[in-house]
Amino acid sequence: MTNVTCFEDLEVWKLSMNLTVSVYRYFKECKDFGFKNQIQRACVSIPSNIAEGFARKTNKEFCQFLYIARGSCAEVRTQIYLAKQLTYIENEFYIKCLNVTDHISRMLYNMIKYRSSL
Repeated sequence: MTNVTCFEDLEVWKLSMNLTVSVYRYFKECKDFGFKNQIQRACVSIPSNIAEGFARKTNKEFCQFLYIARGSCAEVRTQIYLAKQLTYIENEFYIKCLNVTDHISRMLYNMIKYRSSL
C-alpha cells in the first residue's frame, strides 16, 4: 500500500467502482426493480465503505468498514447467482462478476489482515 494518500489510490476501490458501473449498466433495462435495486445498492456499498473506512482515524475503524465492504461483496455474489438462476444474465457476465467479486473479496481480506497487524 505504498503511495496511497487517498482512497481513490486503492486498487480495490477502483476495481469495486468498475464492478459497480458494470452492474448498473448491465441491469439498466431490468424490469425486476426489487432485484435491480438490491444488486445496485450492494455494489455501491463496496467502494463506499472502503472510502468511509479510509477516512476514519484508526486501523480498527478502517478494518470494520473493510469487513462491511467484504460482506457487501458477498451479497453481490449472491445476487449474481440469483440473476443466473432467474436467467437475467448471460454466462459471460456471470463468470466475469464471480471472478471480480472473488478478487475484490480476497483483496479486502488481505487489506484487513495487513491493517490489523499495524
